[in-house]
Amino acid sequence: MHRWIPLLALALAQGTAAQSLFDYAGPDRMERIAAAAKKEGTLTIYTTFAEKDQPALLDPFEAKYGVKVVVWRAGTDKVLQRTVAEARARKYSVDVIHFGAPEMEALSREKILQAVTSPVHKDLHPGSVPAHREWAATLLSVWVQAYNTNLVRREDLPKTYADLLDPKWKGKIAKGHPSYSGAILTATYEISRDLGWDYFEKLAQQKVLQLQSAAEPPRKISEGERAVQADGNDYSLELYKAQGRPVEAVYATEGTPQIVVETGIPRGAPNANAARLFQHFLYSVAGQQIFIDFAHRSFHSQVKDRPGRPPLSAIKTMRADPAAVEAQSEEIKAHYAKIFGV
Repeated sequence: MHRWIPLLALALAQGTAAQSLFDYAGPDRMERIAAAAKKEGTLTIYTTFAEKDQPALLDPFEAKYGVKVVVWRAGTDKVLQRTVAEARARKYSVDVIHFGAPEMEALSREKILQAVTSPVHKDLHPGSVPAHREWAATLLSVWVQAYNTNLVRREDLPKTYADLLDPKWKGKIAKGHPSYSGAILTATYEISRDLGWDYFEKLAQQKVLQLQSAAEPPRKISEGERAVQADGNDYSLELYKAQGRPVEAVYATEGTPQIVVETGIPRGAPNANAARLFQHFLYSVAGQQIFIDFAHRSFHSQVKDRPGRPPLSAIKTMRADPAAVEAQSEEIKAHYAKIFGV
């Protein structure tokens, strides 16, 4: 995926872990970590999480623990590049990284992240914590088809990926481009793996509007600029629908891609206790419920989903494979661009 990453292995061989209470296992472990985090006083996060949504997540943490959170937000590639640059120089500013699974897997493989544990990991779905335990899934979204209910009659709506190939949808479809979003890249991988690249070759004949953000397809159909979303996030649709906009998600019968977002802590995190405390907060019921309020989905067994939305158990999903996406990233982008000519 990123050719320069293997150069880090030797430089990081000895590690640069900050002093912390990570290894302490006593019953007052989290209380001690909270006290140490308050003494550190600050926490820096690199994230792709929407800026407008950050206060709802960060304000409760700051109020509860007395730790000031500093955020640097950028796209997936920029977050990855900045994190790697700090690792190369062994001069970390970041304490917590929050972005997509393929990129987190790349950091883990090259030993930029440290193993983490939390008392709440036992409440998470087993698949949300990898065997190496160097990151854990913070949230999940499913990548769905969708339509504008003012422009498409319910009896005409596409129910499968194959339905989108009908000539009647030509010039009416919006879709994100995998070169601009890690989430779209992941969805493209899962669809091409399960349906084959020939599906995209046929879809390219439909004059699809290509967009540079995962948030753009839902917005375009909510505003009526396009009638149908070929694939895109379900959480924007859920929020638009709550606002009364004419949108409806479709869970394709062939399967729906899973998009997973994780948090990890670099070995050289300067505020290591604050980082661990924040990660623990994210995986708590309170933290996970905040993500549900944003219409994301949770791996936590005790968190209640939004009323009226199909639960994950009722949706046929495609298997996530972050390592494969990371390994094939450039190939996927190039193949897609060649097919669609953009």
